[in-house]
Amino acid sequence: MPTIDLTLDELLTTTRAVRKRLDLTRPVEREVIEECVKIATQAPSGSNNQGWHFVIVTEPKLREEIGRLYKKGAEEYFSTGTGRKRSESNPKSSQSRLRESAIYLVENIDRVPALVIPCHRGRPDGLPASEQAGFWLSIIPAAWSFALAARARGLGTAVTTFHLEFEEEAARILGIPYKEVTQAALMPLAYTKGTRFIPGPRKDATSIIHWNRW
Repeated sequence: MPTIDLTLDELLTTTRAVRKRLDLTRPVEREVIEECVKIATQAPSGSNNQGWHFVIVTEPKLREEIGRLYKKGAEEYFSTGTGRKRSESNPKSSQSRLRESAIYLVENIDRVPALVIPCHRGRPDGLPASEQAGFWLSIIPAAWSFALAARARGLGTAVTTFHLEFEEEAARILGIPYKEVTQAALMPLAYTKGTRFIPGPRKDATSIIHWNRW
């Protein structure tokens, strides 16, 4: 699969969470997804245990079932706590735009050509903080490498977690051994409408750097 002509810095600074610009009408070829997973497995892994797995959901019926859980999780998020507070923010604010984009994905999640669920063997429940950090840092870098590989091939995705409120039910639907394998996220995957993206607004780096002490 040909890649987009991007410098390394452009790849790193323009890989965005893509929702509204996902092309819901164009299938994603199996071999392209496999290429992205192959690249993802070059990410670091704690003790090099390589306990990652990627569940790729492309069957319409399964996408619909996982989408139902995703929508249910989103409804809970937007009706309580942080999600509700953000929904009450200034309608012109970046948070309001983010919410609008997130809701668009919720409404169309079952139409996305592929839903990618990065998983890792084991469960971090009850582990001390240092071991939990090691667990998540053995799968999240791989998930982000997958996103970078996708961007380089004209695909877009986002790292989302709404369905994890119902992780055990999702595991039953997809045959994931829940007690042995943890789902880390759900990444909608599709070709993008256009390939030009720009860096997002961020704080000045000097305001978050602490030399030697906080």
